[in-house]
Amino acid sequence: MTTTGNTADVIILGAGVMGASIAFHLAQLKAGRIVVLEKENIGQGNSGRSSALVRMHYSFPPEVRLAVKSLEMFNHWKELTGQTGDFHRTGFLRIVPETDLALLRANVQMQKSLGVNVEIVDRQQMQEIEPEWNFEDITAAAYEPDSGYGDGSCVANDFMAAARELGVEYRRRTLATRLLTCKSGRNGVNNDTAINRITGVEIGPEIIEAPVVIVALGPWSRPLLQSAGADLPIENEFHEVVVLRNPPDMKGGGSACIDSVTTTYFRSDASDKTLVGDFYGKRGADPSNFPQRPADESVESIIERTCRRMPKLEHAEVMRGVTGVYDMTPDSRPILGEVPGIPGLYLAAGFSGMGFKISPAIGLVMAELILDGASKTIDISAFRPSRFAEGKPIKAEYEYADD
Repeated sequence: MTTTGNTADVIILGAGVMGASIAFHLAQLKAGRIVVLEKENIGQGNSGRSSALVRMHYSFPPEVRLAVKSLEMFNHWKELTGQTGDFHRTGFLRIVPETDLALLRANVQMQKSLGVNVEIVDRQQMQEIEPEWNFEDITAAAYEPDSGYGDGSCVANDFMAAARELGVEYRRRTLATRLLTCKSGRNGVNNDTAINRITGVEIGPEIIEAPVVIVALGPWSRPLLQSAGADLPIENEFHEVVVLRNPPDMKGGGSACIDSVTTTYFRSDASDKTLVGDFYGKRGADPSNFPQRPADESVESIIERTCRRMPKLEHAEVMRGVTGVYDMTPDSRPILGEVPGIPGLYLAAGFSGMGFKISPAIGLVMAELILDGASKTIDISAFRPSRFAEGKPIKAEYEYADD
């Protein structure tokens, strides 16, 4: 093993939306020498495959706060990053079964109290918002006029460009193979009470030393954590998405939507296409070796269910499929914070397919946590890595069955 002589104050593993956002916010807060390592290129992993919905509708208040803060950043992207960005405000509808309407109303009240521009709309109002959709099977939904969709690769690249302007060092095609720790007690003395502390990262035959390492590798996070003797309940899940070319008589640019009745989500893609995806996927996926196109039967099922809401898509042309791997946790909420028993090692993973829309705020709160010991802007202690071992997974008061 060769020490390169390289040392840093902070090493960030992963240059997707999370790693890039954390790098940018740490640099803004003058965290010292920051090095970002990425095994491919910026935003080429799951971030580049993200469906990239932007919405505020969550059932857990801290997630709502993260989404509200992130929307504020999306709306001021040029001032924040110096880049033009790619956020499209289309509006967003959250549809649930009739049996969940009381939960929907309670969540909307909670969201409004946290600053979300959202209302309950009835069937007539829904039809006015989206005249071509079919709402016969529902009587009400939540509508956010300020939400829409973005682009994961664009966000990652914009954050990293701004971070590099602030002095962050970015190393592409640099694979971290192992996390390095050493036992130390007070004043660095090894004794019976010594604990493992992070000391750096192995990259092939070389190492980079740092007292702080942040793992933001999505579905690749768990194996690397295991190299330091840590294990957290992150399970990978394969997902499939289809992009359709709208038929000539279909209005483009419509609202984004999460529809629990059809168990699909969809959004416009430019003015002439629609992206549609499924709620559920197959567990046990290998993020380095998974099918690069959806199965034909999956495509047919996704389109058939989406057509119940958007009948005109029955005549749409299938343009392409997109596949990816989610990093899922037992409560489908992210893991954010210092890994128990390994001071200096932080994790931002387990976003369960919902990370893009909160990624701007995640960078800020993680930077605050690392530098100040706690996040000031939004309390993220509920997302701590130790919650599963403590028997305290997150359970929202008005949680939907498919949350």
